[in-house]
Amino acid sequence: MPDRRADLHIHTYYSDSTMSPQNVVREAKKALLSCISITDHDTIDGVAEAVSEAKKFDIEVLAGIELSSEYGKKDVHILGYGFALKKSPLVMKLQEMQQARRERMKKMVAKLNSLGFGDIHFEDVASRTKSDAVGRLHLAQLLVEKRVVPDLDTAFSRYLGEGSPVYFSKFKQTPVEAIKLIKDSGGAAVMAHPMLTARDEIIPELVRAGLDGLEAYYPNCSMVVANYYVGLAKKYKLLITGGSDSHGAGKKNTYIGKGYVPYEHVEELKRRFHA
Repeated sequence: MPDRRADLHIHTYYSDSTMSPQNVVREAKKALLSCISITDHDTIDGVAEAVSEAKKFDIEVLAGIELSSEYGKKDVHILGYGFALKKSPLVMKLQEMQQARRERMKKMVAKLNSLGFGDIHFEDVASRTKSDAVGRLHLAQLLVEKRVVPDLDTAFSRYLGEGSPVYFSKFKQTPVEAIKLIKDSGGAAVMAHPMLTARDEIIPELVRAGLDGLEAYYPNCSMVVANYYVGLAKKYKLLITGGSDSHGAGKKNTYIGKGYVPYEHVEELKRRFHA
């Protein structure tokens, strides 16, 4: 089929989405997608379930992950695709990353309590994910439910966003280290949503470290922006990817299939796999 499409950036309730892997696959079918990638934050727990469900609908599932890293106190997310799912350096490191997430969340809850919000408990936040990959969106949802803030956007702008009073960094690694972890595990490394990260000046350094691609197509960004990153990818001989960054009800401004790439980009991506 000439119009085959792929959404290569989707989250499940194993990280900070509200959707199960099974529901993700069913929504992908409704969106007429041929290929998806489960790219949960610092966990691969949802991949196997998605693969199993996708067999019912003849949908291809690429193993994926979204790793957090920091460059000069700025969050930089690196997507990994096609890495080995057993005994690879990446998979063996995930437990440490998830523990760091839990410790970070405990600090954030303690900070909120110090600011006078004593009805916020770590256990209530952690119960919102099916894995140990607890994140800020889980805390933001709880703050809305507790009526500390009126909505998720306010939770991030007032308390949880970078530079806000309750913000703490996650697992300490650089983008170069994240890329190496993916590459050493046989996968391909892609810079997630560079238009949001807004640190284009580091791309040459990441290319030298082995970066394979840029996520040029992203929901709610204009074609002018997308074409800029397509041009940047071509300049550095990088792959072009794209996806919805769907988080279910956790992000209401996007949905599965809202961001996608033609399947030919999946074929190019798979040629970079070593696993």
